[in-house]
Amino acid sequence: MTAAPVRPAPPVPARRVPERHPRSHRERRSRRRGWLLTAGLTAVAIVIVFPLYWMVVSALTPGGQSQSSEFYLWPSAPTTANFTEVFATQPVWRWLGNSFLVASVGTALSVCVSLGAGYALAKFRFRGRGLLYALFLVTIMIPIQVTLVPAFLVVARLGLVDSPWAVILPTLFDVVGIFIARQFMLGVPDALIEAARLDGAGELRTFFRVVLPSCGPLVGVLVILGFMNRWNDFLWPLVVLQGNESLTVPVGLSTLTSNPAFSSPWGAVMAVATVAVVPLLVVFLVFQRTFVQGIASTGVK
Repeated sequence: MTAAPVRPAPPVPARRVPERHPRSHRERRSRRRGWLLTAGLTAVAIVIVFPLYWMVVSALTPGGQSQSSEFYLWPSAPTTANFTEVFATQPVWRWLGNSFLVASVGTALSVCVSLGAGYALAKFRFRGRGLLYALFLVTIMIPIQVTLVPAFLVVARLGLVDSPWAVILPTLFDVVGIFIARQFMLGVPDALIEAARLDGAGELRTFFRVVLPSCGPLVGVLVILGFMNRWNDFLWPLVVLQGNESLTVPVGLSTLTSNPAFSSPWGAVMAVATVAVVPLLVVFLVFQRTFVQGIASTGVK
C-alpha cells in the first residue's frame, strides 16, 4: 500500500508593514515650531538693531532731510557733512580721549577692587563678614541722587573738580562687581587654596597663582560691565566736569543739541554717537566669549 503524497502547505502571504512616512506629524510640528522660533527671534533682533541702524542713517542724512517729516529708510543723498562739521568745530577727539581714559583706568582699578573684595568675602572667615556683605548689598538700593552732593563736596575738598580723577575715584567701589566676583569665587574649590597654603604659598601668591587663573570668565564680565557703565555715565561727569575740553562723550553730546552753530544739531549728535559706539562694540567682541561663560558660571554658583 503506497503512502499518499504529502502536499506542501501553501505559502503564508507576508504581512506588509506600512512604510513610515519620513515626515510624521510630530516632525512637522517640531519643524513648524522651529520656523516660528526663528521668525520671532529675527523680529526681536530687528527691533534691537534698528535704533543703531537709524543712528547711522541719521548721521549720513543731510540737515534738511533729517528734520523733515518724510519717512525714509535710507537718505536719498547720503553725505558725511555731519561728521566733518562736528569734528571741525567741536573737540570731539578730546571727548573721546577723556571717555577712554576714564573708562579704561576706572575699569582696570575697579576690577582689581572687585576681585580682591570678592575673594575675601568668599574664602575668608572673619567676624562680621555677613553683616559687611549685607551692607554692601544695601548700597545698591541707594540712588545716586542721594549721595551726589556729599560726593561732590568730598571731590571739591580734594581739589579734583574738572579732572578725570574726579570721575574715576568715586566709582572704584562697584558693589555689583563685588557681588558677581563673590558669587563666582564661591565655586573655586577650597582644596586648591588649602593645598597652596600647605605648600608654603602666601595669601598673595595663592590668589595670583591659584585663584586668579581660573577667573578668566569673571574678568570678562567685570570688564564689559565696568567699561560700558563708565563709558555711558552721564550724571556724575556732568556735575564734576566743567570745562568744554574736559568733558566726556555723553556730556559733550548734551551740549550739541543747543549749539546754534549747527544747521542740523541732531545730525551732529548722531555722527558723534556713531563714532562713540565703536569702542563699546570692540570691547564686547573681544570679551564676548568669556562674558557668556562668566554669566553662566555666576548664575549656577
